[in-house]
Amino acid sequence: MIDAISEKTVERLSLYRRILEGMAAEGKTSIFSHQLSALTGGTAAQVRQDMRVLGYNGSSANGYDIAQLIESIGLFFRGKGCHKAVLVGIGNLGRALLAYFAGRSPYMEIQAAFDTEPGKTGRVIHGCRCYPVDELVPIIRRETICTAIIAVPDQAAQQTADLLVEGGISGILNFAPTRIHVPAGIYVDNIDLTMSVEKVAYFANKKFKEKE
Repeated sequence: MIDAISEKTVERLSLYRRILEGMAAEGKTSIFSHQLSALTGGTAAQVRQDMRVLGYNGSSANGYDIAQLIESIGLFFRGKGCHKAVLVGIGNLGRALLAYFAGRSPYMEIQAAFDTEPGKTGRVIHGCRCYPVDELVPIIRRETICTAIIAVPDQAAQQTADLLVEGGISGILNFAPTRIHVPAGIYVDNIDLTMSVEKVAYFANKKFKEKE
């Protein structure tokens, strides 16, 4: 059943959770589908369809209970109980990712970080213990970690991916500026920061010229 759920649905559920947690922090207790869709740029029908994926139903009179909906989304992401990740590459981007994730998500914890430079290992950075890459595979296997983040230079990305696959990783978030090749059945999400910046810059310049 989980395989039939689209990437876009998973992305929207994650977005809903972040918005709802902010609303809960403001003391709000309920929300209607049309209100949630207005905050996410979707439609009320899409919100209701996404709620059916969770098996969660709201009330036509009171909408969705925010606390219960947050819990339902949390259960969706916690599903198989694999909440630990590793980070490979403790450069500027890697450190920023460690800082971002530190204590931020109750559903995913960066368990360990790895690098090839001795000066970056054997210490704790943003609450995360850092190890030499030589220890990557045994630690992944020992801790039964299923998710990895790659933040290494492009020339080291494929070798890093191969090690992660050897260790048993089944999902990779790749920040390296190159595509990696993995066996079928391993999920990879490539985050191309340069492409994203260039895309935004292109459309910003286009809009700017239209105003001239």
